[in-house]
Amino acid sequence: MSSAKELLNWTFEQKCKKAVQALKKNGFTAVYCKTKNEAVEYIINEAKEASTIGFGGSMTIAELKIADTLREMGKELLNHNAPGLSPEEKIAIRRRQLTCDLFLTSTNALTLTGCLVNTDGTGNRVASMVFGPKKVIVVAGRNKLVADLDEAFKRIKTYAAPTNAKRLQYATPCASTGFCEDCKSPNRICRITTIIERKPTLTDIHVLVVNEDLGF
Repeated sequence: MSSAKELLNWTFEQKCKKAVQALKKNGFTAVYCKTKNEAVEYIINEAKEASTIGFGGSMTIAELKIADTLREMGKELLNHNAPGLSPEEKIAIRRRQLTCDLFLTSTNALTLTGCLVNTDGTGNRVASMVFGPKKVIVVAGRNKLVADLDEAFKRIKTYAAPTNAKRLQYATPCASTGFCEDCKSPNRICRITTIIERKPTLTDIHVLVVNEDLGF
C-alpha cells in the first residue's frame, strides 16, 4: 500500500492536471510540473530570448531561487523589492515591469475551472498579468488550487491577504488578528481584485501548475 505522502501527492496530481486542462480550454498555455525544479527549468528556457525580466513581488517566485541564475544569463531584473531602493525608484521599476519582455509572478488562487484570481493593493502585479509584457509566466503551487470563484475569494480573504499583510508588516487589522475585518485602513492591501477567465487577447500567459506547496 502506498504511503500517506504518496497518496496525497497522487490526489494533488489529479487536481493539478484538471486545472491544467481547464486552463488550456480557456486559451492559456498551461503545463503540469511535478516539482518546482521543473518549473525553474521551464522559466530558464523561456527566458533565453528575454532581455528584461520583471518580478511581481511573489513569494512563490522567490522560493524558486531563480534570480541569480537569470542574472548570470545577462538578464536585467526588474525587482521593485530589491534592497536599498527609494520609493521613487520602486515606482519606476513597477512601471517598467508593464513593458518588460518576461514577467514572473504567481496567483492568489487558481480555480479548477481554469480562472486566475488575484487581489492587489497597488495593482502593478495584476496590471502586468493582463497587458503589457511580451510574456507572462504564472507559477501556481498546489496549495493555490480551489474549486471555484467563491472558494478563491475565501482563500484570499482568510489566508493569502492576512499572511501577506503580516509579511509586509502593514498596520492592518488582519496583520494583527489573522482575520479579515474588511478594514478601512490606509494600509489595506485588498483594493483591486481581478478574475482572468480567459487568456487576454494580446498577452501570452503561461501557467505552470506545480505539485508542491509554494508561497501563500
